[in-house]
This record gives sequence, C-alpha cells and structure tokens, in this order.
Amino acid sequence: MDQKKTYFISADIEGITDVTDWCETEPGGDGYDAACEQMSREVAAACEAVLEAGYDVVVRDGHGNARNIIHGMLPRGARLMRGWACHPGSMMAGLDEKYAGVIYIGYHAPAGSDGSPLAHTVEYDRIKWLNINGRLASEFTMNTLYAAEQGVAPVFISGDKAICDMAKEEVPQIITAAVKDCRGNSTFNIHPDDACQLIKEGVSKALSTQVPVQKIPDELVMDVCLCTHQQVRSALAHPGVEKLDEFTVRYTAKTPTELNIMRELIMG
Repeated sequence: MDQKKTYFISADIEGITDVTDWCETEPGGDGYDAACEQMSREVAAACEAVLEAGYDVVVRDGHGNARNIIHGMLPRGARLMRGWACHPGSMMAGLDEKYAGVIYIGYHAPAGSDGSPLAHTVEYDRIKWLNINGRLASEFTMNTLYAAEQGVAPVFISGDKAICDMAKEEVPQIITAAVKDCRGNSTFNIHPDDACQLIKEGVSKALSTQVPVQKIPDELVMDVCLCTHQQVRSALAHPGVEKLDEFTVRYTAKTPTELNIMRELIMG
C-alpha cells in the first residue's frame, strides 16, 4: 500500500447518530440492528469521500465483537477488518506506517466525563476513569498515541460533541463532525442523512488538511480508577503496577504499545 493513497478508518458505535442506550450497542438488544445500519452508513460516507478523492481505504470495525458493520453497505473498493486480531493495537490493529492518516467514526466521550450517556473508556463496567500524564484520556487519546507510534496522524473524527471538542483540544488541526449533543441520559441528534453528509464533507476537507503526527511523551503515566477493589488486587499482580488508593492503580510505560498491553492486563 502506498502511504499517500491509503487511509485507515477506526469505527465505534456509541458515537453514531441516535445511539443513546447500552441496549443499542449489544447484539440482540433493542435498537442494535438500526445502530449497525447507521454505523455502516456513516462509515460508508467516510469511505466515499476517500475513494472519490482517488485514495484507498481500510475500515477497522472496533466495537464489541468487531462484527457490526455491514460490508455490503460500504462502497465497492472499501476493505473491512472484522473480528479481533489479538493485537495490542486493538481498535487500531492493522495500522502501520504505510497509511496516510486515520479517520475516526462513531467515537464517544470518555469515562469520567458527562459528555454522553454512553461515556466510557474501553470497558464501561471496569474503568471509572483513565488518566494519561494527569489528563483524562479517551479511546481517541490512546488510539492517537498508538497511531503516532506508527508515524500516522489523525485527520478526522465524528461522534458526540464532547469527544469532538476533546479531540480538537488534543489535535487542533483535526477536522470534526459532531452528530449529536448529549445531556444526562439523553442525546440530541441531527438527522441521520445530515450526519452522513456532514461526515462525507468533513472527510473530504480532512484529506487536504495538514495534520502533524502527534508527539509521544518520553513517559506515559497511566492512572486507572477501577470499579472494584478486587480488580485493584488483581492489577497489582502485574510487575510495575502501583496502588494509589483502594480503587486506583498506576503504571508508567515507555511506548503506547506497552501502555495498551498493560491497560488490558490491569482490566483483567
């Protein structure tokens, strides 16, 4: 793959238009099928922008069982990675230095924030909040650090307003598309068709935007507040993990890959 011709899409479901309750994110749940269809439509809009610009695109289904996107709803030419790869990249598995940029679709506010009724980081029933170097971190934060390790910059993100605002603070040059605003357990959504149009237009703009690869700090100090003190005891079995209080542990990593591996181990 030519670095100038292929873009990587990492897709989640909680930041997709109209998705409001956990049942809509889980197979068999009320509204799950509709959420998958809209997730597929929003990813398709991003793919269309990339393909119409003359580039190639690879999509990583990054939610739940990683089998949510309906491939037949994507434009021809879009390649889709389904299922988990047992790889430290997790939602970014498959990304390497050959890609021209990362596009995030359906991302959401992190655990420890009130930006979405579905705010979480990795596992909503295990992590209350996660900080990196003293700052609240989202899945976008961690995935962008991993992309930086591969030498790839983030160029676009869609999802709830909270994550779009947070991404803009971390990467000022990134193009964003907020498809909903959240208050309490409710979401205020733009029309699904408008969301797809907004995403396609935003990705088209992002392809010509110069975004630098993010700088990786020399040390990545990860503080994780877990949901139970039993999880803390389990986390302390791993070398290098420190206890900060009854629910919080710390680990200092040198690379984003090491950070991701230890995050998974700490969660148990």
